[in-house]
Amino acid sequence: MKSDAIKKGIERAGHRALLSALGCRPAEMDKPFIGIINSFSEIVPGHMHLQEIAEAVKSGIRSGGGVPFEVNTIAVCDGIAMNHAGMKYSLPSRELIADSVEIVAEAHAFDALVFIPNCDKIIPGMLMAAVRLNLPSIFISGGPMLKGRLPNGDGFSEVDLSSVFEAVGKVASGQMTEQELAELESVACPGCGSCAGMFTANTMNCLTEALGMGLPGNGTIPAVDARRRQLARQAGEQIMQLLAKNIRPRDIINKDSLHNAFTVDMALGGSTNSVLHLMAIAHEAKVPFPLKSLNKISQSTPQLCKLRPAGDYHLEDLDRAGGIAAVMKELKGLLKLEAQTVSGKSVAEVIAGRRVTDRDVIRSRAKSYSPTGGITILFGNLAPEGGVVKSAAVAPEMMVHQGPAKVFDSEEEATKAIMGRRIKAGEVLVIRYEGPKGGPGMREMLTPTSLLSGMGMDKGVALITDGRFSGATRGAAIGHVSPEAASRGTIAVLKDGDIIKIDIPNAKLEVELSDKEIAARLVKLADFEPRVKTGYLKRYAEKVSSASTGAVFRE
Repeated sequence: MKSDAIKKGIERAGHRALLSALGCRPAEMDKPFIGIINSFSEIVPGHMHLQEIAEAVKSGIRSGGGVPFEVNTIAVCDGIAMNHAGMKYSLPSRELIADSVEIVAEAHAFDALVFIPNCDKIIPGMLMAAVRLNLPSIFISGGPMLKGRLPNGDGFSEVDLSSVFEAVGKVASGQMTEQELAELESVACPGCGSCAGMFTANTMNCLTEALGMGLPGNGTIPAVDARRRQLARQAGEQIMQLLAKNIRPRDIINKDSLHNAFTVDMALGGSTNSVLHLMAIAHEAKVPFPLKSLNKISQSTPQLCKLRPAGDYHLEDLDRAGGIAAVMKELKGLLKLEAQTVSGKSVAEVIAGRRVTDRDVIRSRAKSYSPTGGITILFGNLAPEGGVVKSAAVAPEMMVHQGPAKVFDSEEEATKAIMGRRIKAGEVLVIRYEGPKGGPGMREMLTPTSLLSGMGMDKGVALITDGRFSGATRGAAIGHVSPEAASRGTIAVLKDGDIIKIDIPNAKLEVELSDKEIAARLVKLADFEPRVKTGYLKRYAEKVSSASTGAVFRE
């Protein structure tokens, strides 16, 4: 066992003395040491209950003959970090999480790992670490939050965090009072768990299951449900089986499982951030997965679900309808069925006995919402390396759009313009210098998109950025435009009034400028001046690569 490096031999007497101080008994020195990588935090609603999940995991490990050791990583709540300088740290935290897991697992010679994430960057950061370390590993998320219920004259309206952000736009436009907003705030997030819609956290927890790294139910069983604790205990038991059989992350995460994850993502209409994170995981696993290949998957994958923000259903509804395994059963002919999973079974075996119990939540392929997937990668002279849009959440009238650019060099400037009613129907709002390098940190733009939606402008105004969007975003919001402005991409030389053409069905994003004009403007463009000159963000900006490759660190 790897852990023999800290417990076997006379020269490890000091190590054993320290382990004894932790409460380890001599008989446990012959058992596997299992690291539980927990992201418990009292500032993140999705993580505040993860100590309970860890206790269930420990119980499973002990019953399987292992010795559990719980350690922690950092965690950022994207909702709390939104719309201020704190959001610059969200995506960069992913790399820190991966690195910190590597450090603690190697320093303490764990034999296997159980990962307990729940929110946006924590999940991919841990998946990257699992692939990098390649120790037997399993994931058990904290589960989704329940939807909120807002009393109205006829009963209740179903609400969530996205409802609150959109309500700010309604207040600004006079459609809602501040008192009504306060009432909504008090019920939108009823307790622990990752925010209730198919936002980034739940997208990634569902895709962890589709990748094969989480047991069935990992993505959808609500945080407060007793089945979540049962699943956590099962994960603790199963890690001992994975260790015994020497099944490792790179046996599971490969081209086939990534294909499955992207296919399920398209069927769910998941967060655009999933593209960024799955590309980073593929990079860590040394699996070539060009961005352009995603459109091929999207073109052949029907959209079977419309969850918030694209539709009205939430994760608890998806769980009740059969969960991710039921979605995969519907996609059977499009998946790599021999791909292996941490359950010890192939995908084919996992989905064999599954069925859909609510056809309003999970549609059949014959009655899909769309014959193509919920995410589209756009290319053109404005995005030579690609841009990403959650096409599932775009109004039909905005799928093809042409309009004059209204250009801003930061999220704050754009937000003031929206609040000041200075954006007109038909315009294309451009927010640049918010990419991985330029931000730095590639902030999410939930505030601008929610304001547009709340004001009823999402069906007349498109938004393009080299930053990214929350999974709660809806509308013609195109992010990850690459190369970014800080890397002298075309987006850096756009001017107010330039005509931008968006054609989502044909995967095109272009500005009505000749190559000669673009080149001439780039020659006149001043060198990029970093916004942050100290600390981690300075180092991050110097090291980070393009969003088109997952915004990973350059090697």
